[in-house]
Amino acid sequence: MDRNRHKVLMVGPDRSVRGGVSGMVNNYFEAGLDRRVELCYIGTMVDGSRYRKLLQAIKAYLCFLGKLPKYHIVHVNMASDSSYYRKAVFVRTAKACHKKIVIHQHGGSFQEFYHNQLSGRGRKRAKEVLAMGDAFLVLGTQWKKFFGKIIGEELITVLPNAVRIPEKKEKHYGSHNILFLGRLCKEKGIGELIGAAGKLREKYPGLHLCLAGVWEDEDDVLRQGVKELGDCVTETGWIGGGQKQKYLEECDIFVLPSYFEGQPVSVLEAMAGACGVVASAVGDIPDMIIDGETGLLSAAKDEKDLEEKLDRLLADPELCHRLGENARRKAEAEFSIESNIEQLLAIYETLS
Repeated sequence: MDRNRHKVLMVGPDRSVRGGVSGMVNNYFEAGLDRRVELCYIGTMVDGSRYRKLLQAIKAYLCFLGKLPKYHIVHVNMASDSSYYRKAVFVRTAKACHKKIVIHQHGGSFQEFYHNQLSGRGRKRAKEVLAMGDAFLVLGTQWKKFFGKIIGEELITVLPNAVRIPEKKEKHYGSHNILFLGRLCKEKGIGELIGAAGKLREKYPGLHLCLAGVWEDEDDVLRQGVKELGDCVTETGWIGGGQKQKYLEECDIFVLPSYFEGQPVSVLEAMAGACGVVASAVGDIPDMIIDGETGLLSAAKDEKDLEEKLDRLLADPELCHRLGENARRKAEAEFSIESNIEQLLAIYETLS
């Protein structure tokens, strides 16, 4: 074992969890971060019942305590809500043990959580925890501004999410195949997407919408809306690996009409797959999608605007092609996993 390699103890959701943070962690492993540093990963949360999640959190913390003395850097992948509360315990423990701490903030809803869910005392505690990071990483410029007001912008580094750039494949623009990747719930804009697709299928009989994800809750209204769209919709369940890549190749349009986001990996995957992208102008999506150049931005919670943006791509395969090609070039230049790892290693180096 190379004794000069950085010893990094990383915590975050279990790698089996269906979500963007675990997807990013898996990208790190697939790209070989564990071969560049001495890396131990501890999953603090799993999908399932509240009891199963509590049990995993306890097991993860006990494992963390056992591993902590052997590692110099603690890299904490944090979001909002329950993720923040869990990770605050790990951050405080690492600080008490005089470890170097990287806080990697991923939470797309942290602003709402901080201002509307935390009390004044809770915000004070959150500021204390966030300021414990020797390095504080955010996904884009909007989050740097937000967290900068809490702990100071000079302490914050922008490290965008990243993906593997696949081999370029020929794509058939004009196929009218629309792909959604993510959790199926109100906050992801599924209601607006169902409404827009229902109107657009009358204009484009060949339109086909693929919903690739799992239902987050028992929303009978949304599920009924999907059923009413009939055979122009396919529900695949959660997909990954080669199956996901197949859909990204076959679909010329990708849509993500979320109410809030951090920097969704799914949009980066669609960009790398040269899809024409329509996504909400929330979080750091505008850092990825330059409206009219690398995709189209729509207003969150606005079904009519979503319909109009999708209509533009459905009606104009040349526009869809141009935006898709531009998106792929931007993904290659700014969001490749190899470049991301080099930036992360440089950050670790500053903590030595």
